[in-house]
Amino acid sequence: MTDGTVHGAIRQTGARAGMIPAGARIGALLLGIACTAPGFAADSVDHGARPSGNVQVIGRFAQAEPSGIVALPDGRVVISFPTSAAKHPGPVLATYAHGALAPFPNAAAQSGMRSPLGMTVDARGRLWMIDEGMVAGQTDPAQPVLFGIDPKTNAIFARIALTAPAIRPDTHVNDVRVDLTHGAQGTAFITDTSLADHSALLAVDLATGHAWRMLDGAPSVSADPGFAIEMDGQMHQYRPGHQTTATGGADGIALSADSRTLYWSALSSRRLYSLPTALAADPKATPEQLAHAVTDCGEIGVADGIITAPDGSLFMTDVERHGVLKRDPDGTLHMVAHDPRFIWPDSLALDGTSLLLTVGQWSRLPAFHDGHDLQERPYLVVKIAPLP
Repeated sequence: MTDGTVHGAIRQTGARAGMIPAGARIGALLLGIACTAPGFAADSVDHGARPSGNVQVIGRFAQAEPSGIVALPDGRVVISFPTSAAKHPGPVLATYAHGALAPFPNAAAQSGMRSPLGMTVDARGRLWMIDEGMVAGQTDPAQPVLFGIDPKTNAIFARIALTAPAIRPDTHVNDVRVDLTHGAQGTAFITDTSLADHSALLAVDLATGHAWRMLDGAPSVSADPGFAIEMDGQMHQYRPGHQTTATGGADGIALSADSRTLYWSALSSRRLYSLPTALAADPKATPEQLAHAVTDCGEIGVADGIITAPDGSLFMTDVERHGVLKRDPDGTLHMVAHDPRFIWPDSLALDGTSLLLTVGQWSRLPAFHDGHDLQERPYLVVKIAPLP
């Protein structure tokens, strides 16, 4: 509408306008014209709040909350069901197919596991799983263990207990990646999110079982001071000793496609960091050398799980936006999927041309809400396809 048309309409209605101020008359008139003109839809909303349309629920779990997930070379999907937040019936580590769970690697092995969490598949197709070493209600310090499982034989071939000084009384092991290019039999890298404020990266020589801490308390592995996050329409801030949602230090971790670079992000942060694996796998590297070699790779989302695609891209969950992001090798970010059912998008696995994702509700646990359980079961496992 031109200015002349508007002014003409105002002159025609002036006699009925009475003493209404001119500004109010113009605003009301424009509002009426805009609301009745053809071609207008309903009031617009944030398009990111709508489901992206490429999410399919493939598993619902009423009692056990899924966390880690991997796709084995033979096509089997393995899911971990930790018990550190709540005990549950059924297996703690299982294959999932056609709506059914089967203990992995077998039923007998379940008794030797306490709370499986993060998992990965190495370049030889073997599964590595980090066990938190604690169950709900436990008052003793956690006793984390790194397991190696051969899917070809369904047998545990490695069991490496993590002890001091590699772990602290407040250690909370979270996720793991295995680099077979450094060390006689490879090196595992583990994130210590910490139950207090002592986050770090752990390295484990798989040949000897020797483990050590790296970047202990460094800014790159720690929660950002003053970090705030929106969950379920509520704002939460990182306050050690009084957490109101799942927060902490180093959590998501990934290896580059060529195993030369280690990536990670703190849970209470929106930044991605990296370190050359040649240095990270060296137990003689000094704190100064490690700190100097850390690269700030820029801002991402609030990531829990991170995995690497064959082309070097990184897929990562975005807890705050209920989504999954893709980070190209040049640092460009893309939204892969978003859905309001992603209450806490946790771990990712690549399954051919699709992504598998576990969806928990860790932010709704009673520990963060004065003992009130705000979880609304079931928990989900979803497939994301197609990928942009």
